[in-house]
Amino acid sequence: MAQMTMIQAINNALQNELKRDEDVLLFGEDVGVNGGVFRATEGLQKEFGEDRVFDTPLAESGIGGLALGLTLEGYRPVMEIQFFGFVFEVMDSIAGQIARHRFRSGNSKTAPVTIRAPFGGGVHTPELHADNLEGLMAQSPGLKVVIPSNPYDAKGLLISAIRSNDPVVYLEHMKLYRSFREEVPEEAYEVEIGKAKVKREGTDLTIITYGAMVQESLKAAEDLEKDGYSVEVIDLITVSPLDVETIVKSVEKTNRVIVVQEAQKQAGVGANVVAEISERAVLSLEAPIARVAAADTIYPFTQAESVWLPNKKDIVAQAKKTLEF
Repeated sequence: MAQMTMIQAINNALQNELKRDEDVLLFGEDVGVNGGVFRATEGLQKEFGEDRVFDTPLAESGIGGLALGLTLEGYRPVMEIQFFGFVFEVMDSIAGQIARHRFRSGNSKTAPVTIRAPFGGGVHTPELHADNLEGLMAQSPGLKVVIPSNPYDAKGLLISAIRSNDPVVYLEHMKLYRSFREEVPEEAYEVEIGKAKVKREGTDLTIITYGAMVQESLKAAEDLEKDGYSVEVIDLITVSPLDVETIVKSVEKTNRVIVVQEAQKQAGVGANVVAEISERAVLSLEAPIARVAAADTIYPFTQAESVWLPNKKDIVAQAKKTLEF
């Protein structure tokens, strides 16, 4: 075991898979010599060579087309979109081509593409860099979408994504890159895609969340415990497909639930979580399902970012309303 930040865990996962399988290729803007904007790929080109880890032109559409083409030749491409706000430039390749490849070929071909990208607020990035666009991906059939909230899951999920025969969108919240360390095995291991985790057991209220909001929700649960409330926190980890079984089991136990996401209320995957609960566990509820999310506006400039983003105080305030309903 080693103490790793999330960025170190991601780098370690990439190193493991490049070493294990010669068909794994890693490419994107500045991922080679520079090791990526956040150094997620640092040292990998030097270790594995320019044929395995290489820079591309500044053209996301070309990166996506290259990834699909490589799968036809038997490779397992790991493509990086430098910031997920630029996904619009490659939506046709991802949602129109890669996601449909197995279906379109009558299950005779697969598209084992891993699509890595940083996203998320709290680090004062320029416009289009922090946008929470996971909802676009989650609403595109044929894609799996995962968002780790800690170093351990980050490594295991990335290894699972690279080994998957279906395309996986792997989103990395920038605020979590170096915010804390935890024990991470140095050997390879997998974290199951499509399976949520109960991060904290509770009996009075369920908080369902993902990404950076997992840490905010855990802090909120600690504050609520001081007031005598027992709060369960679920980390979705995979936002498509949802682990409905874990969600429903928790709601049936606590009878109260709030869904927390960093994305705008109209975006993200929170509405889908609410719909699943309404369809499957509505008779277990003793209070309306509540949501904590950002305002339905364009992502603000950095001066207003801290006001716009949901935080621990917002979660605690909504939790108390739900608990006291």
